[in-house]
Amino acid sequence: MTRKYFGTDGVRGRVGVLPITPDLVMKLGYAAGKVLAQAETSSSKPVVLIGKDTRISGYMLEAALEAGFAAAGVDVMLAGPMPTPAIAYLTRALRLSAGVVISASHNPYDDNGIKFFSASGNKLPDSVEADIEALLEEPMDCVSSEKLGKAKRLFDAQGRYIEFCKSTFPNELDLKGLKIVVDCAHGAAYHIAPDVFHELGAEVVAIGNQPNGLNINDGVGATAPAALSAAVKEHKADLGIALDGDADRLLMVDATGRSYNGDELLYVMVKDRMATTPVAGVVGTLMTNMALEVALKQMGVGFARAKVGDRYVLEVLQERGWLIGGEGSGHLLFLDKHTTGDGIVSALQILSALKRSGQTLAQATEDLVLFPQTLVNVKVAPGFDWQKNGAVVAEKEVVEAELGDNGRVLIRASGTEPLVRVMVEARNADDAGRMARRIADKLAA
Repeated sequence: MTRKYFGTDGVRGRVGVLPITPDLVMKLGYAAGKVLAQAETSSSKPVVLIGKDTRISGYMLEAALEAGFAAAGVDVMLAGPMPTPAIAYLTRALRLSAGVVISASHNPYDDNGIKFFSASGNKLPDSVEADIEALLEEPMDCVSSEKLGKAKRLFDAQGRYIEFCKSTFPNELDLKGLKIVVDCAHGAAYHIAPDVFHELGAEVVAIGNQPNGLNINDGVGATAPAALSAAVKEHKADLGIALDGDADRLLMVDATGRSYNGDELLYVMVKDRMATTPVAGVVGTLMTNMALEVALKQMGVGFARAKVGDRYVLEVLQERGWLIGGEGSGHLLFLDKHTTGDGIVSALQILSALKRSGQTLAQATEDLVLFPQTLVNVKVAPGFDWQKNGAVVAEKEVVEAELGDNGRVLIRASGTEPLVRVMVEARNADDAGRMARRIADKLAA
């Protein structure tokens, strides 16, 4: 499918620039509402749940979406600032037609986006997104007055979701005796994540929990772990937990301030489960470190790579009937706990594994030595196709020949930003850095 508006994680861009404009977002709500109405099998009116992160533009885009859905004859429930996975859960729990999240995840505050969840709490398949895109090309209409949608606020969304998160943690365990720093990235979990860990018994120090509409992800959160590392050492905490702006990804820090990415956290979780129940397989992505793949195979655990993006990890998990997958960026999936990546739920799974083993993060990962990776992001013009650039293709082939079986190269266009990402993995860090920069220089030329 050729996507005009939808990327790997919904529709995203700079606020005020197509497609993130009030008129286009209203039309997006209308188009999505029409598709949902056509798919509705019951006689009742479709109902969608809208949540958002803490960006100032969320107010404007929420109103635009609400108007679009109403014009299509779809009722709306407004949850206010809520994590992306909370909307996925609540959509399923309340038996609604769909969920919508207004968020640009880890991007700066002046970006925003719209992503959708189906009634089952899963991200929409490509075919449904294609139907929505097709309607965006047609004039917007409006149902008759008696069929217009209505809106109401869901006042207990926060409490419902906190209880759900706690339900994924084993009843026989608690977090008493642990001091945890929780970095909410000034994002959607600012009023939720600290409560979850506190109610399970931990002493919680919250940072990144004062959103003002402009500071989301600004020097805090999973994409800026230095703030969490410093806070963990300052408060002499046992662990640190960092979420991103919409709280669907996780990064953790130990008492020394050392950070652990998604590949390492997946390894901890798989080891814990293997102690009691065989794990059939794990799904990573094209970016997953080779060391994790090697370690899992040594444990007798199958491994498969999906395209980058948690939606594609989910698709491969469902195809193979597996339960565990994720990305190094911290999007982790435990399908026996939730239908989508959830930073809070993922943190609880890692904490339960550490509690059961009595180990620290360092001890739990000491036999996993990641191969050095260098990732270079190169800004490009929108629509740029690196595969049509002969100099880039040629340099990639030269680097791959030099690496042989001791590393790999991955070049891919970002699905959310005008960037081409160059990743080189090698057994030697200097080789990885040098080779990645050689390819990046060809892209920037």
